[in-house]
Amino acid sequence: MVVGLREFALRTGDGSPALDESSGEELMHVQPSVAVALGDRSVESPGTLYITSRKLIWLSDADVAKGYAVDFLSISLHAVSRDPQTYSSPCIYTQIEVVEDEDEEDEDEEESNGVLDLSKIREMRLVPSDSTQLDTLFDVFCECAELNPEPIEEEGEEENGHNWVFSADQMVVGGGGEEDAEWQISQSPTSVIGHSNGDESIAQPMLEINDQRFDDAEEMVHENETKDH
Repeated sequence: MVVGLREFALRTGDGSPALDESSGEELMHVQPSVAVALGDRSVESPGTLYITSRKLIWLSDADVAKGYAVDFLSISLHAVSRDPQTYSSPCIYTQIEVVEDEDEEDEDEEESNGVLDLSKIREMRLVPSDSTQLDTLFDVFCECAELNPEPIEEEGEEENGHNWVFSADQMVVGGGGEEDAEWQISQSPTSVIGHSNGDESIAQPMLEINDQRFDDAEEMVHENETKDH
């Protein structure tokens, strides 16, 4: 389920965010003096960026009631941006998945009656005052993204024929050498792991059987028919 960007104001006594420790959430990195820019809006005053094993949390230094959070599962892309033609300051650029609403118009969908709708924010930039920390932040992002892989839709996999299951007996090979293997499983190199594109077909795994026993069986049937005559 896509949650997107949301408000976050749960702080502990020392001002740090309250984590869901009961579900195993851990604090991975803290970066002070980080400004944030949502969508095409101007950059906000600096705050502190907290990266946990589940999500990003940004808390304002100026307003203790202000903060944002987004789960890593809702972040579809993150990258380091240093090109001044792309953005005025070096930053971590992120793209956020949002829930599409066909009934709403595209224009000014992030704001309604002057109120910012965080659930419609598709881009967020994190601008540290110390740009030398960008690579460190990027590495932590990558580490936490790996801790939050996309959920596998088992039902969809079964419908598409991707859920191949073999028992131990079916996978027994004879001879001991690679050239003698009776079962060979190969997958098209064009398929991309961890990427789903609805406009392109996904290469199906192909099961190749190289078994001399089928030829031997045909020869035995032919010999028996000859003897009967």
